[in-house]
Amino acid sequence: MLISLLRACINRQTLVTLYNFLSRILNKMKSNVPPQDQESPTIDHPPQFDPSQPSIPISYPIKTLEELETRSYFESFHCPFNKSSVPLKSKSLPNRPRLLVCHDMQGGYVDDKWVQGGTNPDAYAIRHWYLIDVFVYFSHSLVTLPPPCWTNTAHRHGVKVLGTFITEWDEGRLICNKLLATKESAQMYAERLAELAIDLGFDGWLINMEVNLLEEQIPNLEEFVSHLTHTMHSSMPESLVIWYDSVITTGHLRWQDQLNDKNKPFFDICDGIFVNYTWKSNYPDLSAAMAGDRKFEVYLGKGVFGRKTFGGGQWNTNVALDVLKKANVSAAIFAPGWLYETKQPPDFQTAQNRWWELVAKSWGRVNNYPKLLPFYSNFDQGQGYHISVEGNQLTDAPWNNMSCQGFQPRLDFIDGPTPDAIQFIVDFKEESYNGGGSITFKGTLEENVPFTIRLFQGELLLDNVHLVLTYSVKSKGDSLLGISLQFSSVLSEKIMVLVAPSEMNGLSHKFSKMIMPSQVSKMASKWIINEGIVAMDGFMLTEIHAVCYRTKSSPDELRSEFRADDQDSAPAPNLAEYFAVLGHITIKNFSENLFFPPSTAWLTESQYIKYSSISQGFKTVSLKIIWKLKDGNDFLFPKYNIYVEKLTKQVDGNATGTLVDTRVYLGVAHVQAFYMSELSIPSHIGSLRFIIQACAADGTCQELDDSPYMLLDVEG
Repeated sequence: MLISLLRACINRQTLVTLYNFLSRILNKMKSNVPPQDQESPTIDHPPQFDPSQPSIPISYPIKTLEELETRSYFESFHCPFNKSSVPLKSKSLPNRPRLLVCHDMQGGYVDDKWVQGGTNPDAYAIRHWYLIDVFVYFSHSLVTLPPPCWTNTAHRHGVKVLGTFITEWDEGRLICNKLLATKESAQMYAERLAELAIDLGFDGWLINMEVNLLEEQIPNLEEFVSHLTHTMHSSMPESLVIWYDSVITTGHLRWQDQLNDKNKPFFDICDGIFVNYTWKSNYPDLSAAMAGDRKFEVYLGKGVFGRKTFGGGQWNTNVALDVLKKANVSAAIFAPGWLYETKQPPDFQTAQNRWWELVAKSWGRVNNYPKLLPFYSNFDQGQGYHISVEGNQLTDAPWNNMSCQGFQPRLDFIDGPTPDAIQFIVDFKEESYNGGGSITFKGTLEENVPFTIRLFQGELLLDNVHLVLTYSVKSKGDSLLGISLQFSSVLSEKIMVLVAPSEMNGLSHKFSKMIMPSQVSKMASKWIINEGIVAMDGFMLTEIHAVCYRTKSSPDELRSEFRADDQDSAPAPNLAEYFAVLGHITIKNFSENLFFPPSTAWLTESQYIKYSSISQGFKTVSLKIIWKLKDGNDFLFPKYNIYVEKLTKQVDGNATGTLVDTRVYLGVAHVQAFYMSELSIPSHIGSLRFIIQACAADGTCQELDDSPYMLLDVEG
């Protein structure tokens, strides 16, 4: 035993000696490292963000009451870029239980902060808007302003968008002391919030007061909520102010997990309540009874991360939704970005589709579009690896910008030989006709055996209207693609109209009417544009389908023969490969003529011009470009493509320079302003022509030669 103790002591002493020896060596090595390579508290940091100075436009929150009170955000360089450009056309919420989705992903303002778009093709986005009624952009800053990309795409799909006002922790107590100091202060800050929503174009606020208050502060808190609701309704009818289940009437922070007499006074003075997540199975019924005829304005929370939430969240989110649906109240899903943050397999696109399908099957309530004309979708997901305009690819750089997201299809199998005969996906890697997305259909099909997929479920009443249906297709071999429209009468009579480039022999009984469209050639593009006219006065357009089919055998295609029975000598149906891409679809009123104001009708201007020298005569320029109509009319387009042409220096008094190379696509603007950062200028360039191409709601773009432009003579 003595020997064992001695050995242990020696081992410990040896370890101590070895540790001291190694420490001396490491310290000596560190002392020989150049100072610039050592860790140091004096490492240079980027300059602090100054919102008043020109820079690449971003979205950001308001963090202090002082910023809110002084209206400093409106003086920011970034404010004009953060205005939503897509109005909410259907302003009333449906008279049924609603689905609210609250975005809380990595603190907010990640890829979505880049107003003019970012470079991450895998940026987080929501695409299942047809299931959503209200969207809340949430972060833990005092005033969370939704980036315009969320407001634009949500509005396009008929979804309301709310910002968030939140107070938390000790700092939140201090904020509330100032906010609620008097009735007048409560009213003033409420008016500041209303100004922001109205100016930036989103639809209201979620109020989350997660602090303990004094009971004597509650009257002023009620004044704050009531005045905000009244001010929002006065300036923006159908706007929303929703109270989060937090502070109760005694001033204590006590989450009730239901609507009851302790939080109902706040519910009574606004447009709804977002109930905390840890409710029990009988709480939805109790909340509905307490709300009475306002039960659809009670949104019971469901945390997707599953922290103490009913049903566990994550892939069991539908468990809570089933209970809420039975109680006939509304639901609030919090943090669906869980799928993205936790990298759910096999990939985000597949996981998101699967998760939202669970929501769809449980909730069973969807929003329908089209509801208004014109209706246009290029199936753009707001991200991708290329951008095209009318079949011509402009760039192959990766990008993201949710403001570009088009109407998203549902893609439900309707009819065909088997559900898996054709695979169909919204695709941002395949070539696109407009933007960066398309729908790819591929598989095998028999001749004259169509495969039908529902794209959209509509609610468009037609009254003395002739519809013009236009769609673009790129296909291989004898693969054909048609569009069928389903109409319903007041007597629930269903009529199916097929617009397709070739008749399907023997299948006319599937459709009430078949229209052969005219084909519009687009230069040397691979795309074929089909256009047909449909007259269905007094009917409602209820569904839009894609119909995949083949009409003839092609010996050049790879075929396989199948026999139902080895003893059956009759020939089996021939199958051939099928491949087609749907680039866009437009439905508009035949009598409406599109008008683009000519270039002479616009005023253009440059601001904040800044040159920087690089080397050997090269320099860069940063500037803001703005444009408006001379007559002052508010003639806004959903978006503008921005290009630049570089012209050589003038020689011997010549009035214009010579175009160098071709015009270059710079990006897209959704307001009448664009900021160009550090555009390179070779030494032989004398001027820059910035072209502003307007794009209409039906997807058509102005001819570049007729588009407004801004000419900048290069300094020096």
